[in-house]
Amino acid sequence: MRLLFGVVLIVGLALAGFAVYMAQSYISQYQTALAQERAAQAKQIKLTEIYIAARPLKYGEQLKKEDAIKVKWPAETVPEGAFKSEAELFAEGTGKVRTVLRAMEKSEPLLAVKLTKPGEDAGITSRLAEGMRAFAINVDVSSGVSGFLRPGDRVDIYWTGTVNTGGGERRITKLIEAGMRLIAVDQTADQDRYNPVIARTVTVEATPQQVAGLAQAQASGKLALSLVGALDQTTSAAVQVDQAELLGIAEKAPAAAPAPTPEPSCTIRTRRGSELVIKEIPCTN
Repeated sequence: MRLLFGVVLIVGLALAGFAVYMAQSYISQYQTALAQERAAQAKQIKLTEIYIAARPLKYGEQLKKEDAIKVKWPAETVPEGAFKSEAELFAEGTGKVRTVLRAMEKSEPLLAVKLTKPGEDAGITSRLAEGMRAFAINVDVSSGVSGFLRPGDRVDIYWTGTVNTGGGERRITKLIEAGMRLIAVDQTADQDRYNPVIARTVTVEATPQQVAGLAQAQASGKLALSLVGALDQTTSAAVQVDQAELLGIAEKAPAAAPAPTPEPSCTIRTRRGSELVIKEIPCTN
């Protein structure tokens, strides 16, 4: 009996030890998994909600509620001007809608620069910055960069005309404005137009002082545009080309004025003793 009791005790102790070992192993695995999960949660990207286009949108379309959906977006990479609330995007309570300024593809974020303010249309006035004015310039194939101009491009403006320098008239070409932004080509302000069009007028964004200068330049000579590269951040320096310098024509020095002819002088000489007296009289010949 004692032998049987001893065997049972030993087996019981062995099972108890095995149970403790298994419990410790399970707890250790759980703690490891818990630590891994916490580490993974710490590495997760923080998300926020913004509105994106539910379908492709074209220039000039009015934005409706079914055209926008709310999605989660990485908080660190939210584009500037993104809309995070429905009230902000659709101006609830005002009854005014936004208009699309730039074409957007499906799932593209809706941004303030791609939409008008509530109630505004997609015309030129919605593209003008504060304090700026729109000024139209007459162009043709040669002065309008052969139809490759689009709204949103930047151009340098050159004036060609005749000036009076005091020594005569001179024909010159001069850069009068650099890096001016186009807001419309003919009657189109769509920046997503890709088909080349030979424009008759282009509209630039300018300050009132620039408008006055451009008006004077257009009335007194001819304006020509030079397209600036999309990635070009430089500003053109002062440029002026004289026709005579361009053709290598040396200016002639003005002829010297002829010396004045002295007026004739007639005199009578009279001697009085040792003194000689000279007296001027009118010349008869």
